[in-house]
Amino acid sequence: MDFKQKFTDLLRTVFPETKFELLLFLIFISVYGILGTIIALDYRIIFDNRIPWDAYFSFDNRAIVMTGGGFERHPLANYFFSWIREFALLFSNGEKNEIFRLVLAGCSNLGVSLSLIQIYKYLKNIITLPKKISSLITIFFAFFSTPILLSFTPETYTYTLFFLTLFNYYAALKLRKNEKIPASALVFSGIAVGGLTVTNIVKVYIPLLFEEKVFRDWRKFGSLVLRVALSVAAFVLLFMYRLNFKFLHFFEKSTEQLEKFSNPKVTPVWDMIISWFFGGNMLFSSFILRDYHNKKGFEYKALFMDVYTGVFPYIFVGIVLFLVVWSYAKNFKNKLVQVLMLSFLVDVLIHCILKFGLHTSYIYGGHFIFIVPLMIGWLFYAYRNSAKMISILFATVSVLFFYLALNNFYRMTEFFQFLDFYYR
Repeated sequence: MDFKQKFTDLLRTVFPETKFELLLFLIFISVYGILGTIIALDYRIIFDNRIPWDAYFSFDNRAIVMTGGGFERHPLANYFFSWIREFALLFSNGEKNEIFRLVLAGCSNLGVSLSLIQIYKYLKNIITLPKKISSLITIFFAFFSTPILLSFTPETYTYTLFFLTLFNYYAALKLRKNEKIPASALVFSGIAVGGLTVTNIVKVYIPLLFEEKVFRDWRKFGSLVLRVALSVAAFVLLFMYRLNFKFLHFFEKSTEQLEKFSNPKVTPVWDMIISWFFGGNMLFSSFILRDYHNKKGFEYKALFMDVYTGVFPYIFVGIVLFLVVWSYAKNFKNKLVQVLMLSFLVDVLIHCILKFGLHTSYIYGGHFIFIVPLMIGWLFYAYRNSAKMISILFATVSVLFFYLALNNFYRMTEFFQFLDFYYR
């Protein structure tokens, strides 16, 4: 296969390939685009040079756009966001104004919309679900709080969502055909995924564990080791170059960050897990305000999610988690399902067990929440020969979608009230 063919295949994988996929993409980018355009042109919350962090839901928009964030968590993000920043400045004539914000929001919109197309492709082409079911699950996911927020937010999580959904779809295509994932793909994915958030690089190597006979044939195992070594080497060299090869500084800052973001909070751990780690990335809760300042005298209001206060949000989260666990049990022997769940367990370990950032874990959804629609898709697959169960599952997801849409639409009106008061 020549380079031209590989490039063509890459474009077909990343972008909509059929007319229906193009229609979905245009719907997503238009709806999210209207939302992002209003926020970018009428409000200053997407980017304000005076506000370094935490204006809404603990996102670090300005810090990420200007520096890529801390190197200890986002080792190569500075390069990625320097391109996006310069691209936005090109349209705004070097000014950090409403046009600058609009371009930033547009880039985020594109990333999230393409992520949704990857979800649809996985459901349709990997799980082989009918178009009706694939569309329902994809649109259900489109109304999750994470895609809504990331659709206009210039953050690492926005592009991590895209790269992870793309890589999972690509890896599934390879594993389904019993083909090995080439070193070039691992190098690119390691740099893209791990470069934006260092802990996610582990997820790039999980599919390799399920390549055909990889632990039975020493040649295949040797190939695996070599490919991983090349990927890790490329990542480490770029990272060390950024640090001027002062690698001990990385460990010092990482320990400092772990201590800072893993301190227990007043909220019970179980409620942080349900309301913020799981629920907050799907279903908005009520919001709370806090007073912040930028350490240079500028004061501003910050918005955060509260834990759930009513019974229905907990029921919603409980049903969704039940569907995911049920799907895992029914498809336990499926290697593609194992890839998804092992990837998800990486985040469970980091946030729920080690408690890193658990008190604001509703911002980390771009790393893992896409697993939910894919696992629901695999549950439909498990009952593909039972029309009755398919109907029950379809009705269940439809009801969940109805409640999700109503709740998140209402909460977004509250978000706009916050913008009207404090970010005109």
